[in-house]
Amino acid sequence: MSAHRIATLLRDQPLGTTVTVNGWIRTRRDAKGFSFLEVNDGSCLANLQVIVEASLPNYEAEIARLATGCAVRVIGELASSPAKGQAVELKASEITVYGWADPESYPLQKKRHSFEFLRTIAHLRPRTNSLGAVARVRSTLAHAVHDFFRERGFFLVHTPIITTSDCEGAGEMFTVTGLDLDQPPKREGRVDFSRDFFGRRTSLTVSGQLEAEIYALALGNVYTFGPTFRAENSNTSRHLAEFWMIEPEMAFCDLADDIDVAEALLKHLVGCALTECREDLGLFARFIDQGLIARLENVLARPFIRLPYSEAIEQLKVSGHDFEYPVAWGLDLQSEHERFLTETIFKQPVVVIDYPKAIKAFYMRQNDDNRTVAAMDILFPGIGEIVGGSQREERYEVLLARLTDAGLPLADYQWYLDLRRFGSARHAGFGLGFERIIQFVTGMANIREVVPFPRTPGSAGF
Repeated sequence: MSAHRIATLLRDQPLGTTVTVNGWIRTRRDAKGFSFLEVNDGSCLANLQVIVEASLPNYEAEIARLATGCAVRVIGELASSPAKGQAVELKASEITVYGWADPESYPLQKKRHSFEFLRTIAHLRPRTNSLGAVARVRSTLAHAVHDFFRERGFFLVHTPIITTSDCEGAGEMFTVTGLDLDQPPKREGRVDFSRDFFGRRTSLTVSGQLEAEIYALALGNVYTFGPTFRAENSNTSRHLAEFWMIEPEMAFCDLADDIDVAEALLKHLVGCALTECREDLGLFARFIDQGLIARLENVLARPFIRLPYSEAIEQLKVSGHDFEYPVAWGLDLQSEHERFLTETIFKQPVVVIDYPKAIKAFYMRQNDDNRTVAAMDILFPGIGEIVGGSQREERYEVLLARLTDAGLPLADYQWYLDLRRFGSARHAGFGLGFERIIQFVTGMANIREVVPFPRTPGSAGF
């Protein structure tokens, strides 16, 4: 008999039918002549209560020994439950123990554990209510990303994970090599990457944007959704060394169009979470962030504020707030500035546009003032920057000058310049950090809780 998922049983409630459930024991309580088992199979937050009569053949030998973490199969009749807080229960006719969990050594005995402790047992933490809920929200929103773009005629492009391009120009990239690190070949005192697997130095990608532009200028609207990597030694609650990015690129699109798509995507994901993950969000609202639901609904309530960078700087200056980092035109906004704009001044998401070109990447379109670029960052309360994007520089001579000024090797970007020589058109795109939106939707304070296996400085294992 195929197993039923608990989420489906609780939703459909096929009373009086014989069903099979596979799952893990959360608790066992004994009474005279029977036991109550709480079983969870990961399909939803709720457990299914199982009533086990002492007359079952393996009751004394096995069922009476069941403890938190044991894996079981239960066959029985689904019935209405007289107990408060649950609509149905399962009256077991047969229980098979698939795997035991020794209560003396199984680390998830308490109902609540600190997130710091759970990070030390990443192989077991998805079995907790909170991290299991995060995993379900993450899966739901990943599907929602693809639904959003498919409904709008975008094509999915798988861009390279191994690359020779530094999209951000910051140099914070992980090197990929097949060389013998104990005795690497050298030339003129430096590692000779011409003798490496690809014949040159390669790295893990920090962004699929540049390659996505190739396909946008052939297919129109495309997106990539995949892992990206940054060798930035930032041990903070907002940074990971391995993370996932959603990056659309759109031909014949300017900055205003770009913002429209980004805002629509964010609202789509938040709305999807509120609609499809209500039970899990309820857990976060009870134990993580009591204002979570109201903050999510506020994202949907009205259009995002669109604010030029120069005005944002003035708003921060006249606020009278004592910031840790200085506020001045030409300096990048720090997290404290971004959150002050969204949480104190406007109390809603803010799109900051037209940043100084000196603090932005070479590929962003230069504005007519020759001081700023057509860039945008979307800032969210509690998070700060959640989206970064721009209209891309489509003019060959201007792009050539930006690459030269940035000191980037022109030979490595000749293909990128070629896109401006052969049928160039205005185009734009953005990057949404998937973990950042999951962090916002769940209310989790640390980004390490919203990725299955956090990769951070000094931590690449379990």
